Amino acid sequence: MKLIIWLWNPWIGYKHTRHNIWFMFLDYFKSKENFQDFKYESKFKWNISNWFFNWEKTILLKPQTFINLSWESIQKIVNFYKLKKEDFIIIYDDLNMEFWKVRFRKSWSAGWHNGIKDIIRYFDKNFNRIKIWIWLDKKYDVSNWVLSKFKEEELIDLENKVFWKVYESLKET
Repeated sequence: MKLIIWLWNPWIGYKHTRHNIWFMFLDYFKSKENFQDFKYESKFKWNISNWFFNWEKTILLKPQTFINLSWESIQKIVNFYKLKKEDFIIIYDDLNMEFWKVRFRKSWSAGWHNGIKDIIRYFDKNFNRIKIWIWLDKKYDVSNWVLSKFKEEELIDLENKVFWKVYESLKET
């Protein structure tokens, strides 16, 4: 069994912000793979769905905690299904990468990302991850930038330059 975790802020006001780029990716992903709708499970604080990839059950997880407290949901699912760190991929945004870059890593520091810092604090830094660049406009501070919405011209490029790369990365892992 595999697990794919999207780090995001689940409240509606954050829906189309840079920090929640994965919310938009999930719509794209669902159109390609036709997996089950996400189901909320309150005792675990997550939305969960299933996808069969290469004949293997893959759990898709959207933690229902703020990004900065991601480990709370992740730890519950890892323990519940007795998963090893090789069995999961965490997908998140990154400020320190080239324009529309997508990067797969097996180990790396958290950088500026508080959700990854939270996971590393309780786990370790050696886990699979896919990072996407969301660019930092220097006239904003980090928290205001990641909670800002994408510009129209950026949205146009998301599907062709970003979502396709992430989709292909998931199929290769």
